[in-house]
Amino acid sequence: MRRTRLGAGSRHDAGRAPGGLLRLLGPAFVAAIAYVDPGNVAANLSAGAGYGYLLVWVLVLANAMAVIVQYLSAKLGIVTGQSLPEALGERLPRTGRLLYWAQAELVAIATDLAEVIGGALALHILFGVPLLLGGIIVGAVSLAILAVQRTGQLGFERVILALLAVITVGFVAGLFVSPLDWGGIASGMIPRFEGTATVLLAASMLGATVMPHAIYLHSSLARDRHGSSTDPRRVSELLRATRWDVGLALLLAGGVNIAMLLLAAASLPGVAGTDTIEGAAAAISAHLGPAIGVIFGIGLLASGLASTSVGAYAGAEIMQGLLHVRIPLLLRRLITLLPALVVLGLGLDPTWSLVVSQVVLSFGIPFALIPLISLTSRRGVMGGFANRTALRVVAIVVAALIVALNALLLVLTAVGAA
Repeated sequence: MRRTRLGAGSRHDAGRAPGGLLRLLGPAFVAAIAYVDPGNVAANLSAGAGYGYLLVWVLVLANAMAVIVQYLSAKLGIVTGQSLPEALGERLPRTGRLLYWAQAELVAIATDLAEVIGGALALHILFGVPLLLGGIIVGAVSLAILAVQRTGQLGFERVILALLAVITVGFVAGLFVSPLDWGGIASGMIPRFEGTATVLLAASMLGATVMPHAIYLHSSLARDRHGSSTDPRRVSELLRATRWDVGLALLLAGGVNIAMLLLAAASLPGVAGTDTIEGAAAAISAHLGPAIGVIFGIGLLASGLASTSVGAYAGAEIMQGLLHVRIPLLLRRLITLLPALVVLGLGLDPTWSLVVSQVVLSFGIPFALIPLISLTSRRGVMGGFANRTALRVVAIVVAALIVALNALLLVLTAVGAA
């Protein structure tokens, strides 16, 4: 069912001439925050410090997959006027909606675990704030950022884009003073593993890059920013702008991810303590200078604040679409914040908790991706904008690769392969 729902940004853009491409960019950059969150930092630094350039190919492949996935999500919202959770909620029976929401909520909790812990670690690195107090501060600040969204999506986008700029500088700065091995980078483009540990890291990197909550949310962001239209020319214009939006946003996010892995591979191999974010930050300061260490910490803090805000936004959209209820923002924030605070309060290893959370996210991807591909391929849902054969085949291959990687992880872990 198609319905028109114009958000704050869509009213602004709807009357623009087709040439106003730049004015139509933005939603994908908000979704891209999910691709540079603290979970990415943990997974990428662990992979680079522990295995050098071996897993560069994972990031390149994951980012290429993400472009396809995020475009399909935005396309669903623009063409149908429904978010992915709404489309699923409309088609599933009550029991199915509840079960589907349960797994999506688990994904949201894993997402917030990574983001709150990352922000708390950043506050500890920069100011010595205890981790539990840091998690509480991150949760409180994220509420303030979310409050901006109530004034209109464009304002929220601007805040997130500003934080994205800080994240980019924070995570890329160290690369300019790192001795890169270009031969090693080229070798890292050849797909391969070295035992169970590298498969676990690859699944973690994939879960940190192609994130379920970003798949659910992007359809909402695009719909609320642009609205939906019955005019095929208008829809074509919006989809063309969306392809640019997604391509540019994920080119930036992918570059930041690869930069983190290259930084760790070039400057931190064999350095004690680099299996934790805190240890990696200390090593970065020791080997690349205190200024680079502070910049890295600021980037990590911006990443935690931005990503937990976007994650909470996604959680609210998922709950509304699947359960048909909207709960107060504070309660929604607490639902996913409390598990992260428990982890911090118990003193569990924060970096390992981050990596495990990304593996959980990786297993949640098929539940978002497979329905997305199915819905966007149906003419009954998308009309003339249903996925063409080539795009449908590529999307199916992407889903199959993700499921295969997770199955391989299970098998190798079960048999204890080295």
